[in-house]
Amino acid sequence: MLCLHDPFLSALSNFVTSSTWTSLFFRLLLPTTNSVEHYNSMLSSLLDEFAPVRERLVTFRKPCPWFTPDLRLMKAAGRQLERQYTGLTVHRLLYTEQQSAYHSALNTARKSYYSSIIGNAATNSKSLFKTVDNLLKPTKAVVHSSVDQCNKFLHYFTGKVEGIYSTLNTIAPLELVNIQPSNFPTTTFSNFEMVGDDFIISTVKSMNSTTSILDPVPCSVIMNCLASICPFMTSIVNLSLTSGIVPPELKIAAITPVPKKTGCDVSDLSNYRPISNLPFLAKVLERVVAVQLNNHLALKSLFEPFQSGFRRGHSTETALIRVENDLLIAADSGACSILVLLDLSAAFDTICHSLLLDRLENWLGLSGAVLNWFRSYLTNRAQFVGLGNYNSDTVPVRQGVPQGSVLGPILFNIYMLPLGQIIRKHGLGYHCYADDTQIYITTSPDVHCSLIALRGCLAEISIWMHNNFLKLNGSKTELMQIGTVAATRKAEQISLIVDSCTVIPTSQVRNLGVIFDSQLSFEAHIKHISKTAFFHLRNIARLRPFLSFADTERLIHAFITTRLDYCNALFSGLPAKSLSKLQYIQNSAARVLTCTSPREHITPVLSQLHWLPVNARIDFKILILTYKALHGTAPEYLCDLISPYTPSRSLRSTNSLSLHQPSCKLKTMGERAFSYKAPKLWNVLPLPVRNAPTLGYFKKLIKTHLFKTVFL
Repeated sequence: MLCLHDPFLSALSNFVTSSTWTSLFFRLLLPTTNSVEHYNSMLSSLLDEFAPVRERLVTFRKPCPWFTPDLRLMKAAGRQLERQYTGLTVHRLLYTEQQSAYHSALNTARKSYYSSIIGNAATNSKSLFKTVDNLLKPTKAVVHSSVDQCNKFLHYFTGKVEGIYSTLNTIAPLELVNIQPSNFPTTTFSNFEMVGDDFIISTVKSMNSTTSILDPVPCSVIMNCLASICPFMTSIVNLSLTSGIVPPELKIAAITPVPKKTGCDVSDLSNYRPISNLPFLAKVLERVVAVQLNNHLALKSLFEPFQSGFRRGHSTETALIRVENDLLIAADSGACSILVLLDLSAAFDTICHSLLLDRLENWLGLSGAVLNWFRSYLTNRAQFVGLGNYNSDTVPVRQGVPQGSVLGPILFNIYMLPLGQIIRKHGLGYHCYADDTQIYITTSPDVHCSLIALRGCLAEISIWMHNNFLKLNGSKTELMQIGTVAATRKAEQISLIVDSCTVIPTSQVRNLGVIFDSQLSFEAHIKHISKTAFFHLRNIARLRPFLSFADTERLIHAFITTRLDYCNALFSGLPAKSLSKLQYIQNSAARVLTCTSPREHITPVLSQLHWLPVNARIDFKILILTYKALHGTAPEYLCDLISPYTPSRSLRSTNSLSLHQPSCKLKTMGERAFSYKAPKLWNVLPLPVRNAPTLGYFKKLIKTHLFKTVFL
């Protein structure tokens, strides 16, 4: 592993600012392809000069990382006293004293080691999870790395996409009504704006410093020498934007097979998904383009309103809140709803480039150098699989957008724009999160008509996806009927045909990480949270003797609190019996953190820690989303669920920032909906809290208000 020290970085930075390196600037004025080639070759030569590769003899023995030389001397001294022991009391006392000091020093060193590595990973959740896993040393299955294994992965990934394409091409294209954009921009987006050094620096600093095997130098070098290298990166980016050409060196991806689920069979290639690792400079270029493309989409209102994937301010929680709200409102009226979760096979990898370019031109209004840039970005791409020090053969990429890239998710959302128009045409409710699409419809008043509309919509979606080279996976498509206990018992048993597969209703489905059931009681999901949270809490308890209070609290928030808070707005209005299970998790975490006995009351401990109980955290989340909705920073589909209170005549409450409170019938259904719960919680807040000027200040006020309500 390459180790870079301050003298190396200082010497490299001085050389970068010298005349020898500055001569590269004039080479960067050549065509874009040559500029990247010279940029990579110069950085590689500098790395070889200042940090040449050297061979070292490595012993395959892994001692405890906290076992320092001083501890080794103390251990040797203890062994010496043990050999000198002849039964005399003085020898026993000396040995006992030495062993006590040794174990105390060992625990101190172990605690210091844990504290340092947890503190270094505090800002990176992925690194923190990996760190704790390494500390606990779980048994992990390892994939053997070799050139043959890399080629096997490559052939599987490419063969899967080619198989889908060949299957779709054997069937004649199906007739489908031509779908036209409903909101074509009046002005086109034909030229990118040039960026300066300040923008590139801020962009690079906001990115994860992950190094790809395609990078000429580690990203840590670029980060530490950013001020010197930035002008040349800016030049390359601007040359690409003005010429509409993406250099070939930035269009090759190193594929890393990543398991889809933890604990899956690592020998089965179908349990992996391909993640593209692109050169760092390519990610910088893509992020610059993504910012300007998103600004164009926002300015012209071209986003799909019910697409929450990879959009600022949108999340799985906001998407599920809207879906749950619609289902609860329907159940409150006594109706039963049908929820269908569609699944796609290798969705990102089967995108047709010509159809995507058509979306960019005829749906988004891209033209000129901008359209040429995307055409260059999509053509002549290549990829290979890399495992350890082994690489597979390099093959061209003729379809799809790279997973793991900056532009890949955005381009996928653009590719799926016509899908929303198809569903809206049939009058169904829907929501999308990347390639996860859910459709729902109320079966009242006529179940037969609702089924006709649903089946007609699914048939048209199937035709559209076939013509757009997207493969519906009928075996993984799920169907569920949702309503009150009485409504679901009376509901007619239905079935749907998706991709030649018969789909029948199930009792529960996993929807964006949350387990839905027929009555939206979330009992199965809460049980799953309890199982996972206590697994991690037991592991944290094993490390607790060697961790400081601050490090333990950091781990609890990362492994326990995040699970309690994930989509907890969906739990609003649930019975106390259900929420008590979540509260028990928080109580147990507080006991582990503070080493509190199970016999002691936990309420004073929560108050001392300033931890809001579970039900208060749920209200906190709903009020935060309400504040965002009122100030236009929440998704539009949440803003539509609330409205200001407008009395019929002038009252003193007119200027109180109150929200309209809708009516409902069932406490177990209608009163749990966001459109009902949000105004109810908002209207009882003190006026100074509702008038908070900023979101950060509102969070402070609302937490203080809830804390006083609960504990005082």
